[in-house]
Amino acid sequence: MNRLLVVILAAFDAAIAAAVGLAAALAPLTLLWVFGFGGGADWGLLWPASARIWQFGLLVPVQVDLPDAYLVSAGVPVEGAAFLLSLSPLAFAVFTALFAARSGARAAHSGAGLIGVLSGGVVFAALASLVTLSAHAPVAAVETWQAILLPVLVYALPAAAGALVTAWREGDDGVVDAVHDLADDSELWRGAVPAAARGLAAALVGMIGVGAAVLAVALAVGGGDVVALFESAHVDLVGAVAIGLAQVAYLPTLVVWGLSFAAGPGLLLGDGATVSAAGTDVGVLPAIPVLGIVPEDPSQWLLLLAVVVVAVGAFAGWIARRRLVDEQTDAVATRLAVLGILVVGAGGAAALLAVVASGSIGPGRLAVVGTQPGPLALAVGAEIAVGAAITLFGLRASTRERGDDVDRYDTMPDSDVALVPTVVAGGAATSLPQPDGGWSSATGNARSVPVVDVDMQATEEIAPIAFLSDDAEPDTAPTASADPPAPDDNLTEPLDLDDPTAPPR
Repeated sequence: MNRLLVVILAAFDAAIAAAVGLAAALAPLTLLWVFGFGGGADWGLLWPASARIWQFGLLVPVQVDLPDAYLVSAGVPVEGAAFLLSLSPLAFAVFTALFAARSGARAAHSGAGLIGVLSGGVVFAALASLVTLSAHAPVAAVETWQAILLPVLVYALPAAAGALVTAWREGDDGVVDAVHDLADDSELWRGAVPAAARGLAAALVGMIGVGAAVLAVALAVGGGDVVALFESAHVDLVGAVAIGLAQVAYLPTLVVWGLSFAAGPGLLLGDGATVSAAGTDVGVLPAIPVLGIVPEDPSQWLLLLAVVVVAVGAFAGWIARRRLVDEQTDAVATRLAVLGILVVGAGGAAALLAVVASGSIGPGRLAVVGTQPGPLALAVGAEIAVGAAITLFGLRASTRERGDDVDRYDTMPDSDVALVPTVVAGGAATSLPQPDGGWSSATGNARSVPVVDVDMQATEEIAPIAFLSDDAEPDTAPTASADPPAPDDNLTEPLDLDDPTAPPR
């Protein structure tokens, strides 16, 4: 594809990603302005509010300074007038990252991955700068450099990752190919890199799946408390929709919390308020409906959820081992390298998820909410290591390593002797003529062949079909070693087995 076309398409992708994110914030706020506030709303605040929500969703911290008039009317103490919001609704970041990774992969597939990533990053930076400079909101302020840099990183890093993975698979005639060739020249890394990549991808998907499953079960069990908190808020339909959409935007954050709960470290819902499978001590929680899923007295059996993370590691190790066997690079050193990559990669990914899924949601004790990166990385890394080590070193990966007969037969060299039924008559093995004029001997083939034993004295009976294995021998006289007679092409009469004097055909 033409490089100019790649640049245009990458820039267009970045513009779409930014526009969709802004529209996702602007559309519900517009409905709120129309149906919730009526004619008394200040339309000049609609765009700054939408821009702040979009920036907040892309990991930009927002400093909130409530005016004195609001403090008096709402009865908020002076200590709560200023606070930092940094616990981002990750739905915005997840969408932007996935869209960026797709754009980077498409650019690399066209042979211009680096140019595509740079083009998309520059356009996204320009749009982030335009949004920051045009949205002035004293109540919710942001640092200019953070409002530009962090959204660009959310877009550019996944785009670069997508381009790198595609270039590794398909080649780029550049640096990636050079590194790929170096890995291929190494006995250790030739098989370790693709196997570890597949195993790590399986581990990441499994970790997210565990967190989502824990969240789904918690919502099913604590659904009544969630509904009760909704009702206690005494909001109208517009308010209920706004609260519901805000909680949907936090679903990826809750999935990370579910993973932390399953792995063992748990999470913090305020300074000193912990939630884990070992016990819960939260005190008074804010009246956020989704927090109704927090268990008051969790069962000790929930500690076994860590076994599920170990199972994810076992599955990742099995995926990697299968790839090593397929590539015939299943050496112990290679498996150790794969195990190290799986442990470091899974632990690092868990730490990154913990960083983006924690922060502040209010003043005072609410300044510390979420999961801690260090404990989650250590727990996930250790559990993935245990599971992956079991399947990388403790189990066989395929039937090829067991030397099954099926695999041995499949790899045997071709033989000139066909597998055909052989008649054993009068103590000597005689082969039937074949349609192509060939002959077969009962003992001339290493594979099992059916043998029909015909008693020449009792021509009315035919013995059951038997199968000769590699070690079996026919319980008859020694097999005739003379070469079978040449077939008669003019033979038209069928072989008469009832005549003992008939010569073999």
